[in-house]
Amino acid sequence: MNRTTIIATLFLVVMAVFPFLVDSAWLSIGITFLVFAVVAFSQDIILGRAGVFNMGHAIFFGMGAYTTAILNVHYGFEIIQTIPFAILIPVVFSVLLAGPIIHLRGDYLLVATIGFNIIFEQVLSNDVFGLTGGPNGIFGIDFFRVFGYELTSDTAVYYIAFALLIVTLLIIRNLDTSRYGRALYYINKNEIAAKSMGINISYYKLFAFALGAAIAGAAGCVFAIQYSAVSPESFNFMQSVMFFAIVLVGGSASLPGIIIGTFVMFVLPELFTEFKESRYLIFGAAMVLTMILRPNGVWPATFGNIPKFLKKKAREAK
Repeated sequence: MNRTTIIATLFLVVMAVFPFLVDSAWLSIGITFLVFAVVAFSQDIILGRAGVFNMGHAIFFGMGAYTTAILNVHYGFEIIQTIPFAILIPVVFSVLLAGPIIHLRGDYLLVATIGFNIIFEQVLSNDVFGLTGGPNGIFGIDFFRVFGYELTSDTAVYYIAFALLIVTLLIIRNLDTSRYGRALYYINKNEIAAKSMGINISYYKLFAFALGAAIAGAAGCVFAIQYSAVSPESFNFMQSVMFFAIVLVGGSASLPGIIIGTFVMFVLPELFTEFKESRYLIFGAAMVLTMILRPNGVWPATFGNIPKFLKKKAREAK
């Protein structure tokens, strides 16, 4: 059992008993932490593993939330019935949006995704087709029901978010050990070398976009359940900046790094309420210091390094 597995196990054990250790205010913070951790992990698939500079990830998060809200409030769907749509619609749009620009690199791709996020926010704010509720958003989202039981308590919502986090971690673990994960790693390190090995660059990048969008959409559904409402400001460009920064500061493709980044951004302000209004300033300063002192992130990943037994054989051969 490696260090990351031990840390993940301890983290999941603590989070499993967290609702029994805190009051209602901190339970709400715990739900938000879990939801945003899931979104950050989904961004990490695109940015940390595929190396795609995506600064519009709040789009997919928002699509999941608004899909649940629209289908439930306007069309009477049960929350559980909206989940497949909250996952599939972001996937479809991720492919449609990323398809024409996936060949772009670095700053060019960054600017394109920023533009998409701004357009998305404007679409929500202008109440397109009379479905999004305009600047005020959509209120009155129903409770989550399963097998006739209403899951109305914060504890129930917490464990829904916790279950989604576990599923997300399992998906990422399987991804890292699959040929898709290896292909994304090679693309991230050197696209030219990866292409020379016969790896279809565009296909795997689109795959990363679609998978990240699916997970973010599911998190958006839980977000809508938590607050029983959605509004455009929850999915604006600054939210995308936060998810982007969490991956860079925490450490690309690093499970502990993403958790630390999410904690610093969304939980730490609650510990120091006097700085809550200045969280962007605090996180900006943290980004600058991290890039200077630890350019690979607070907890950089070691995925892809040469295995120790091969290093040992190389030394013996000398």
